[in-house]
Amino acid sequence: MEESATIRIGSENYTFPLIKGTENETAVDLRTLRGTSSCITFDDGYGNTGSCESKITFINGEKGILRYRGYPIEQLAEKSTYLESAYLLLYGELPTASQLTGFQQKIAG
Repeated sequence: MEESATIRIGSENYTFPLIKGTENETAVDLRTLRGTSSCITFDDGYGNTGSCESKITFINGEKGILRYRGYPIEQLAEKSTYLESAYLLLYGELPTASQLTGFQQKIAG
């Protein structure tokens, strides 16, 4: 059985699926809330709201975390070139030396 959360609004109960976030946190998928209940959510500053599903980027502004494909941005800035980072974003992994050479040739045209 799929995990879910139930919200009571007035005398009605509404059930929503739970999903796992990038950092394995649990999220309540409220995409159907407005359509089923005519209610919306309010999260001042979006501090507890995931804006999208992404396999590329994870952001936690409160903790100062920005990751691309699991790599901290600081690590990429210090140890990877621009094209290595671009390859990572496109293909999901940092390139080997031969993959980087091929990628550079593609970029150069």
